[in-house]
Amino acid sequence: MFRNLGAYLRALKARGELLAIEEPVSAELEITALADRAFKTGGPALLFKNVREKDFPLVIGLFGTPERTAFALGVRRLEELAERVERLLALAPEPGLRGMVALLPKLKELKGLFPKRVARAPVQEVVQTGEAVDLSRLPVQKCWPKDGGPFITLPQVITKDPETGELNVGMYRMQVVGKNRTLMHWQLHKTGRRHFEKARALGKKLPVAVALGGDPVLTYAATAPLPELPGISEYHLAGFLRGRPVELVRAKTVDLPVPAEAEFVLEGYVDPVEPFELEGPFGDHTGFYTPKDRFPVFHVTALTHRKHAIYPSTIVGVPPMEDAWLIEASERLFLPPAKTVVPELVDYHMPPEGVAHNWVNLSIEKRFPGQGYKAAYALLGLGQMSLTKMMVVVDAGVPVKPGFSAFLKAVENLDPKAHTLILKGPLDELDHAPKEVAYGGKLILDGTSKLPAEGGPVPPPPTPGPVAHPEARAQAAWPGVLALTLEKRRPHQARALAREVLSQEAARGTRVLLLTDARVDPQNAYSLMWLLLANLDPVRDAWVEEAPFGPVLVLDGTTKFPEEGARPWPEVAELPEAVFERVRPLLSRYRLD
Repeated sequence: MFRNLGAYLRALKARGELLAIEEPVSAELEITALADRAFKTGGPALLFKNVREKDFPLVIGLFGTPERTAFALGVRRLEELAERVERLLALAPEPGLRGMVALLPKLKELKGLFPKRVARAPVQEVVQTGEAVDLSRLPVQKCWPKDGGPFITLPQVITKDPETGELNVGMYRMQVVGKNRTLMHWQLHKTGRRHFEKARALGKKLPVAVALGGDPVLTYAATAPLPELPGISEYHLAGFLRGRPVELVRAKTVDLPVPAEAEFVLEGYVDPVEPFELEGPFGDHTGFYTPKDRFPVFHVTALTHRKHAIYPSTIVGVPPMEDAWLIEASERLFLPPAKTVVPELVDYHMPPEGVAHNWVNLSIEKRFPGQGYKAAYALLGLGQMSLTKMMVVVDAGVPVKPGFSAFLKAVENLDPKAHTLILKGPLDELDHAPKEVAYGGKLILDGTSKLPAEGGPVPPPPTPGPVAHPEARAQAAWPGVLALTLEKRRPHQARALAREVLSQEAARGTRVLLLTDARVDPQNAYSLMWLLLANLDPVRDAWVEEAPFGPVLVLDGTTKFPEEGARPWPEVAELPEAVFERVRPLLSRYRLD
């Protein structure tokens, strides 16, 4: 494992996975253009040594490929994370997470799970307080043209529960709005938000520290959906993964522990009685801009850093981005505990095009009727899995990845009327599709082999033929699946088009009709599913259409109008060609084009 970010970068350089860029580059949009190309092509991490008008270099792409993410977490393959947890669970005196907690004292000397307090720290080599704090010195990126400003995108935000003292480390974007002020994007379902609400109820300021850098395991741990267990924090998870304790030092101006080997630490507080301020827009992991909203103000009372600090960053946007591999790491790590709760579960996968919450495939050992639904219900009750929009259930022998391949296998066993369910429940707060913020529809597709009580085996579907419609711009077809794109110009256009297309004999064999905007090529299943699920609220946009040849599940992933019960629809986050023109010489010189 790696003591700090510098050690990790040296290891990446030795592997040929770090590219140093000497030329001046702007943190406003230009780094995004270069990094996005690197992420989309599986390229190296990028170290920008000369960021215009900033005092520190910037590194991006620390988790830019699945292999690099595995390397950062100390394994050869991300699947090994599940194997490590399985071995730990096998030692537990009782099943589940409580059994793992009972093991902790026994493994203290062996695994280094418990953080270690130190008196001196490299991250406090330089200490600036009060008016000396100036966040404009940091190369904080403005990632996308319509972003509300520069955003810190890879923070480890440290808070304590004001009542219990339990520590939490989470990753929440932070818009810089002054030399010593940021906004704190504490979403509805996040632990940091709960700590803030408790502080507000008590009428107290909430101390906050924000670490940047350190062992990359610390950055990952801040993103992990760790269950809330007494005495357990993300630093215990990091210690387990790295095999030795995380070294923590007391912050200079707040009573919080911070990673001793970080590059930077921002210390300060959020005052719950202070009015919220407008944050955003922000080009988010959904691929769309999250609109403006009001969030708490974080006042920075101290900035500490190494003498030769490097600022770590990332970008999110239209997938795939590197957050996909952090999500896959969590998926592998928490699979064994999920199996203790859902015994029939064999595997699950969150396809990157589903941006974590929009899509989960799961495979099960099926023994009785309705077990596919039972497994889906159980997973929907687990932590952040409760925010899932579409769950696709397949048999144990079906690989859950790639995502679209599993989807097609599910369709083979699908009667659209008998084997689909539409529910309501919590959704990701960043999801723009539902009528209400963070609340809308969920779709379950039971693509398991059917038992007699479920109607018996479903015959394999043919591939639909080419259909004709003046409003259909492009189409693609697979066994049982037809995809069409259209230029959405009026409310309910997609519903009318679906009815007319499915009345054609050429559409025979269609079990699932996918409709999206014409900005994607339907032959590209990855882009098709990303846009479809991003724009889908199953309560409004999924229905069974009775075609002459049988029922068809229609999924309308087009842009919605207010007349269709939609909130203001956001734009896709993308760069203008002029930005690529500015950096084209660098794209060519460093072979990123």
